[in-house]
Amino acid sequence: MKKLGFGLMRMPLTDPNDDAKVDLEQVKQMVDRFMEKGFTYFDTAIMYNGFASQRVAKEAIVERYPRDRFTLATKLHSAFFNSAEEMEKVFNEQLEQTGAGYFDYYLLHGIEAGSYPKYEQFNCFGWLLEKKEKGLVRHAGFSFHDTPELLDEILTKHPEMEFVQIQLNYLDWESEWIQSRKVYEVAVKHGKPVIVMEPVKGGTLAKVPPEAEKLLKEREPGLSVPSWAIRFAASQENVMMVLSGMSSMEQMADNLSYMEDFHPLTGEEQGLLQRVAEIINAQIAVPCTGCSYCTEGCPMQIPIPKYFSLYNEDMRENLEEKGWTVNFTNYENLTKQFGRAQDCVGCGQCEGVCPQHLPIIEKLKDVSAHFDQ
Repeated sequence: MKKLGFGLMRMPLTDPNDDAKVDLEQVKQMVDRFMEKGFTYFDTAIMYNGFASQRVAKEAIVERYPRDRFTLATKLHSAFFNSAEEMEKVFNEQLEQTGAGYFDYYLLHGIEAGSYPKYEQFNCFGWLLEKKEKGLVRHAGFSFHDTPELLDEILTKHPEMEFVQIQLNYLDWESEWIQSRKVYEVAVKHGKPVIVMEPVKGGTLAKVPPEAEKLLKEREPGLSVPSWAIRFAASQENVMMVLSGMSSMEQMADNLSYMEDFHPLTGEEQGLLQRVAEIINAQIAVPCTGCSYCTEGCPMQIPIPKYFSLYNEDMRENLEEKGWTVNFTNYENLTKQFGRAQDCVGCGQCEGVCPQHLPIIEKLKDVSAHFDQ
């Protein structure tokens, strides 16, 4: 397979404030363009795009192409089961929602220290192998958000897992928190191919500070800023697939332009990205990727990723000089439909599901101090 996968997580919308309102016709056009260029891998999950992603996969892909023409991946998340019976129910619903008949890749989703015991408690690894033996799953693996030490422990105990999906990008490559490089190296040690999620870090690496963009454009004027992030991930030798959550035909066309005939980055180019990462890291207030896992259970309906995005943008501005930015208006517009940052009750459900392990409650206080006051 070519190394670019279509992540059905940030699809184009007909209503920007409702992730479930997917622009199906535009997605169909994007799928067609993707397939025409020889790419076949699609990645979905229960909660993506406001729980609409698997239905969209059925309507945009499964019902329009022969089953042997595409590769479909989906996942079992620990939040959706508390018994073996509920695991079966989830899997059967996924088969029904996608209409796929079987899944080419199936993942135990978002494994980290807090959720790993649950996957062991219900023998999810053995359960997944049973699905494979029955022909309902072709390849069994898991996605992972934690330390290299925990990944080493899991792969040592479960060598039967065929692949690992990890967060990998040039900004997190040497991060003390995400540890992309070290996690990747554990997968290599165990001989497991890697599927990459968040190569553009939720859009952070698509819109970089002017100083960083200048370095990239001086090197390759014809390449887009996000292309460097996708290419960095795909250049790692043990990476088999890089997922991109494309939300427009323009993003699709850009990705296809350099991934159709992919050439790995040179050592000099990878060194350039280390300099770019240093510039970006100096300016990010909240390293949120916008996955929105935190919003589904928020009792105050606070659009946490949207607020963090506005806050990050303002923190890059010279506020002493400007005094006001359009982000204040954008924030007020959002509060007409959602809760304010100051409405946070500190329940902690958001922090329990955040793949980045962010101190969301404290960061919302910063957002509130900035926008609400």
